[in-house]
Amino acid sequence: MPYSFEIKKSFTIVSFILSTWAVIAFFLSQTAISQETADIYENLALVKVEKEMGEISVFEKQLIREGLIDVGLLDPTIMVDLKYAREDNFMGVNVYGDFTCAYLQSEAAWKLVRASEILRERYPHLRILVGDALRPRSVQYMMWKLVENTPMQPYVANPESGSMHNFGAAVDVTLFNVKTGKKLDMGTPFDYFGPLAQPRLEARFLQEGKLSKDQIENRLILRNAMVDAGWYPINIEWWHFNAFPRDYIRRNYSIIE
Repeated sequence: MPYSFEIKKSFTIVSFILSTWAVIAFFLSQTAISQETADIYENLALVKVEKEMGEISVFEKQLIREGLIDVGLLDPTIMVDLKYAREDNFMGVNVYGDFTCAYLQSEAAWKLVRASEILRERYPHLRILVGDALRPRSVQYMMWKLVENTPMQPYVANPESGSMHNFGAAVDVTLFNVKTGKKLDMGTPFDYFGPLAQPRLEARFLQEGKLSKDQIENRLILRNAMVDAGWYPINIEWWHFNAFPRDYIRRNYSIIE
């Protein structure tokens, strides 16, 4: 039979489905999951194929080819509102353009699914809300120029070495209450460049009355779910978690430009 584009397209779709199911099969064998989550996984291959063949950006197609996953396809209960795709962030500009999905390396994406499941088991009315996930290094350069030589510089990684976000192995997350339709009060918003955002100082600020017991408890609900799913918190931002230790990320993943 002569070679044709249609044959090539069909072969690509089949290969994509098989490779996706290989990933799914591995994680299903390694992780205890609920039937609800298993049902989500069953539909993942077809959903991903439809998105790959649909009208998405060139950049997203590149991410999919490189093995990154849109976490919204794994678990639709995970909410996404990228803070750098809005203007109400510390830069005052949208640096993501029309890129509004939360992509992660596959291992990190599955860890976030597990954190979401743990959270819903413990608090059925709460959901994880992702404020940032993969951040291309081109965006990191923009951010660095704004904070270099200012008091905010320690909060933004130098793009030369790269943030863990640039590898697709970190997330900024908070909690959303589906009953009230509001985010939980964490004491500070995302991107609060000050000591109140630092987990290492929470006990002191609780004693001083600068953080309330409820605010600390909300942070602990988030932190415990993430840590129990294998994420690593940092001591200067309550919202930031790395999927693995920094040296592991640098050894095993490449920066996304």
